[in-house]
Amino acid sequence: MTRTGNRSAVDSLGKATAIALSRIQLLAQPDVVSLIVRLGLAIPFWKSGVLKWDGFLQLSDTAIDLFSQEFMLHLPGGPYPYPMPMVMAFLSGCGEVVFSALLVVGLATRFASLALLAMTLVIQITVPEGWPIHLTWAAMALCIMRLGAGRISLDYLICRTVKP
Repeated sequence: MTRTGNRSAVDSLGKATAIALSRIQLLAQPDVVSLIVRLGLAIPFWKSGVLKWDGFLQLSDTAIDLFSQEFMLHLPGGPYPYPMPMVMAFLSGCGEVVFSALLVVGLATRFASLALLAMTLVIQITVPEGWPIHLTWAAMALCIMRLGAGRISLDYLICRTVKP
């Protein structure tokens, strides 16, 4: 191939790469990414939280048994049983449901993400072998805390309404 032919091939490849990148960026709009990350973090916590209830503010026997019998805090010198297992089960169930719902609608998003990050840290010391998924949850929570909810959220609508 001649120099002109090589340059033409390189130019074509460069244009094709630029087109592909622009299409990828079009697909991965920041507001859509924020929404998907919020949903990705909310879903596992929501599912876990819903399983802890047998009715409105009525903990399931399974949740109480887990915090009383199964779950242990794997700290140095431990493992140790959870203190006040019924209270911990109640707070865990409330937090998982409430903070997940806040993430889905995008209300108090950074606060909800911080709370789920704290819960993730407690889950990590409870189930240390689950670190790969816990690391993913922590990364999602930190992304939301850093970037916010995006324009597809109640936070955004409230900020637009409040600003003069």
